[in-house]
Amino acid sequence: MSDVIHVAVADDHPMFRAGVVMSLREEEDIEIVGEASDASTALALARAELPQVMILDINMPGGGLEAARSIAAACPATRIVMLTVSEDEADLAAALRAGACGYLLKTIEGDALVAAMHRAMRGASVVAEEMTGKLVAAYRDAATLPSSGEPAAPAAPSAIEQLSPRERDILRGIARGASNKEIARDLGIAETTVKIHVQHVLRKLDVSSRVQAAVAATEHGLT
Repeated sequence: MSDVIHVAVADDHPMFRAGVVMSLREEEDIEIVGEASDASTALALARAELPQVMILDINMPGGGLEAARSIAAACPATRIVMLTVSEDEADLAAALRAGACGYLLKTIEGDALVAAMHRAMRGASVVAEEMTGKLVAAYRDAATLPSSGEPAAPAAPSAIEQLSPRERDILRGIARGASNKEIARDLGIAETTVKIHVQHVLRKLDVSSRVQAAVAATEHGLT
């Protein structure tokens, strides 16, 4: 199969790593090309196999952030996704500065992880919904985005003006880091309706991720 995504997984907890590998191996278009348990082995694996996506844990021996920096420098085509228990915004910002394109929490469901691999492979940033608000806060405080491939330029005012009142409500929810389910509950609408609105918001703002949409909201005072 020509469209198979080659993925490598680095985590120092064998049982968790095995679970991640098992979840991904169930997909016909994902191939696990190797596993590692520390930063140095992860770097060696990345250099040897040149995976298209590399999953790293932040707190593994040798440091996941150090591994991300080294892999980003040695294998620039590899998309790095952090998979961690840390919900600290400083870790999130550091991971993106280190070259990661994604930051996911270990509470993620298997199907969501698979979807994240596909989005990362397509060039999108994959940040856990729970972390979006924290990323926006870090951006607001620092006045610049970490270098993660996300554009620092805000959406044009005309793009914001295209949003309907309901879409602006949705965008405010995205900016504070709310999930689709939480936005649906707050607005008293169906979660499927929220998903449709989110797609419309991303298209109208000409952005590819919730993070970029949240930054646009912050830039234009919609938070």
